[in-house]
Amino acid sequence: SDPYHNLIPTEMYNHVITSHGIIMIFFFLMPVLIGGFGNYLIPLLISLPDLNLPRLNALNAWLLIPSSICLIISLYYGSGTGWTFYPPLSNSVFSSSLGTDFLMFSLHLAGVSSILSSLN
Repeated sequence: SDPYHNLIPTEMYNHVITSHGIIMIFFFLMPVLIGGFGNYLIPLLISLPDLNLPRLNALNAWLLIPSSICLIISLYYGSGTGWTFYPPLSNSVFSSSLGTDFLMFSLHLAGVSSILSSLN
């Protein structure tokens, strides 16, 4: 047994950790805490049947679906930029795959969904 004998390669480890961080923060915590509790519990607390803009509320929920699809596509292509997207690693020289592009587009869609949720 030597210290360099790993179960998975280093690049795969970075990819798995990046995917886990992004999925847990941007596709679980933020939609559940902001969208789930905010869009479900606030109307119940103030005795309203729905929020002021129900179509905007539906749009923010529907935007998470293409965002999740882009995230799954980025997992297929792979991107080892880390969940912080620091410029040397996210540059086209170091990460020339489509995975980084799909991951950035996915996070932009998730961000638009969060903004629409907070507007309502």
